[in-house]
Parts: sequence; C-alpha cells; structure tokens
Amino acid sequence: MDLKFGDIQETALIPLAIKASETTRPNARIKDEKAKEIIETLGVDVSKYDPFLSHEGVVARTIMYRDMLKKLIKEYPNALCINLGCGFDDKFSQVDNGKITWFDVDLPDQIAVRRKVYSDSERCKMMEGSALEGGWTNNLPKSEMNIIVMEGVLEYFSKEQVKICLNMLCDNFEHGYLLAELHSPFAEKNSKHHDAVKHTNASFGWGTKTGEEYLPLEPRMKLVSERSYNEEMKKYTIRGKLFAIIGKNINNRLALYKW
Repeated sequence: MDLKFGDIQETALIPLAIKASETTRPNARIKDEKAKEIIETLGVDVSKYDPFLSHEGVVARTIMYRDMLKKLIKEYPNALCINLGCGFDDKFSQVDNGKITWFDVDLPDQIAVRRKVYSDSERCKMMEGSALEGGWTNNLPKSEMNIIVMEGVLEYFSKEQVKICLNMLCDNFEHGYLLAELHSPFAEKNSKHHDAVKHTNASFGWGTKTGEEYLPLEPRMKLVSERSYNEEMKKYTIRGKLFAIIGKNINNRLALYKW
C-alpha cells in the first residue's frame, strides 16, 4: 500500500484512528480491517485523534449509520447508494445485500488517495464529485430509489453550503433518502475545544438544534427521523451515560430525510 501520512487529511484521520483502535479491542463493537490496515501502513502515532468521547461517538455513529442503511436497503434492495464525501469509509462491506449498486464519491484529491487503498468492483465504484455541484451525477445509473450517505461532511459546511448541497441532491435525484450527520450550535462555537478536531486545522460550520432547520432550505425534503448519538453511546460506559445527561443537547445526531 503506497500511502504516506501526508496523503490523508487530518479530519479523515480521526474516524480512521478510532475505527482501527476499536477493531483491535477484544470485544470490538465494530470491525474495520481496512482502517486498521491503513493506520498500520502509516506507521505513526495517531493516539491524539482517539480520545474517549470522540472514540465513543465514532463507534456510535458507525453502528447507527449501518443499522439505518440496512433497514433502508431491506426496503429497497436494488437501491443506488452514494457515500458522498466518503473519505476512507468502508460502508459498502457493512451493508451489502448482494444487489445494491454503490458509489464512493469525494473530491479528486481524496479519490486519488483512496484508490491507493481500495479497488473498484462490479457494484462498488469510486467517483470524483462534489457535494456542492451536481455534474458528476450525470455519470450515475438511473434508479427508482437513491440513498445518499453523508457522514462527517455537512458539519463542516456553512448554512449557504448546506442549502446548495440539499438543492443539488433534490435537483439531480428524483426520489431519495439522505442520511445526514448534524451537529449543534454549541459544537459550531467550540471547534477549538473538541477533543479530536482541535488537533486539526478544521472548524465546524453551521450547527442546528433540530433537523427541522434544514427544511426551509429545501422544501422538497421531509424529516423522517432524528436520533442523538447519545442513544447509542449510553449503552456501553458510565461516562457515556453521564455525557448523555450532561451533554443532552450537544452531541451529534443522525437525521434521515426523504424526498
């Protein structure tokens, strides 16, 4: 694997480091052998990207995204699935039912690095594309149902960028579901204090109290459900339970939209 530390954006290192770390634990709640392989190849200390709360949050969101995707794919077994802003994420292997068509989409520089780690297969391919511009969607096969995954992407967008993204999705996909990671106004104001993000040059964008705040930006969308990562995090540790109480309204959420 021809991969160097500088190849990977720091924000992509956070979930990679956490998934790799969790995979090595005796009672791992998630398994991501590809993340483990990438971190081992880099050969650098990434422990600063793996503090407790971020670790529990990434594990929780991985489980929640997986379970929501499996539920949707069970309902739409031939769906076209797009992991938009995929980074190094390996969702396809977690949810593949033997029928779905999957595209991992990201900006050209990220896809170039991803190709050092992943290979295209018949039903899972990589594609260059932006969440803020829809030209790349012309190269996709047509499908009656489209499932768009955006994990760890929208939280770095301004309100105007979120609107552009939502409008683009509804303009280019006649019907679809969007799985979106949302964060709070508190997180927006405190990027520099986030236990993992503070070690990067990134900062959070527009934060919302509820997923309903997205709807005026794109009236074609409806909010189907919204769940805090606290719901999963509190299942495993005392600290997770305490954070669910103390940080009741500040943890990230998984929102499901339909149009």
